[in-house]
Amino acid sequence: VQLQASGGGLVQAGGSLRLSCKVSGTNFKINTFDWYRQAPGEQRELVASISSGGDENYADFVKGRFTISRDNVYRMGYLQMNSLTPEDTAVYYCHLRSRGMDFWGQGTQVTVSS
Repeated sequence: VQLQASGGGLVQAGGSLRLSCKVSGTNFKINTFDWYRQAPGEQRELVASISSGGDENYADFVKGRFTISRDNVYRMGYLQMNSLTPEDTAVYYCHLRSRGMDFWGQGTQVTVSS
């Protein structure tokens, strides 16, 4: 199983970014798909999840600003991030669990300037 994240970058506060994650090597449509993030000196934290059935869940700190989505045909996961703040600065990781194992993308840096 491989996950390849992309789409990070530098953006001003109030701006938007869209992260993408290409998934291969698994029957993606049956997996719950997640985005996590890790800021310097902090633990990795769950940002958003989307189930195989399309049910979405968000951390309180991104509700109303971020939207997770998936395309099972092209095996892609996305995270649309709006109204970004400097507190959103982190490395963002896509993740899924398959056959009892955790698989992670390589991480993409998001930096929000004030």
